[in-house]
Amino acid sequence: MGLMDSLLGAAAQAASGGMQNTSGMAGGQGMDAMGMVGELLQQSGGLSGILEKFQGQGMGEAAQSWVGTGANMPLSANQVTQAFGPDTLQLLAAKFGGNSPQIAQLVAQFLPMLIDQLTPQGQVPADNGAGGLGNLGSLAGLAEQFLKGR
Repeated sequence: MGLMDSLLGAAAQAASGGMQNTSGMAGGQGMDAMGMVGELLQQSGGLSGILEKFQGQGMGEAAQSWVGTGANMPLSANQVTQAFGPDTLQLLAAKFGGNSPQIAQLVAQFLPMLIDQLTPQGQVPADNGAGGLGNLGSLAGLAEQFLKGR
């Protein structure tokens, strides 16, 4: 396991650990979503791996919008399922609770925001996003604000 995998794993674990203490609250849901997205980053080989999954499924334009400096195109739960597959979503459901459709919906809400935050210069950084993982806590705060506004 490389340094990138270790950093991604630690970030995902920290995010999911924080969620357990605030379960049932809007912020807990945000932390849970960040933990799931962190886990997807780890399993997929970082930002470039996730972007390749979406490009391989014909969703490259949407994925590029999350990296670019313009507006982010939305992501649906069905697109998440298509890109990552039902087995990955079932594993996330077992690890974080809930069911595959709920997991897909949360990832759909937060993945574009996370990728946007990890690519502030409009391109995947040389460290494949690992340097920005310390911002997972602040992203969870953004997620909490998003959920409260719904």
